Amino acid sequence: MSDTDVSPGDTYTYSRTFTRDDVEQFTEISKDEGEHHLETDEQGRVVVHGLLTATLPTKLGGDLDYLARDMVFEFRKPVYTDEEISCELTVLDVADRNGGVDLSAEAICTNEDDEVVLTGEFEGVIFE
Repeated sequence: MSDTDVSPGDTYTYSRTFTRDDVEQFTEISKDEGEHHLETDEQGRVVVHGLLTATLPTKLGGDLDYLARDMVFEFRKPVYTDEEISCELTVLDVADRNGGVDLSAEAICTNEDDEVVLTGEFEGVIFE
């Protein structure tokens, strides 16, 4: 989907459900072995790593072939395994540059109860 024809207000969405296997793989890669990522709660869930949740907006950026130079995340609520999370990325500003466009965007990720679990702001570039 790489395309430098983006405009302020354009939105892109992606949803996924993180599994226990996803969390175990991320634990192995990141070495973040916090108890809350390893031990189940009374409902049999574990807390998904914040940076694993942050892969939702980065997936959307990848679809645009967007190279982020600056990313700021706010982790607002815990995300649990087997909970669908939806992310909406909105283009805020686009400026032409030699060989592409500079682009700023924001993301809002919500859980199944429409509660905001993660927000993010991004600055970067899409090359032609």
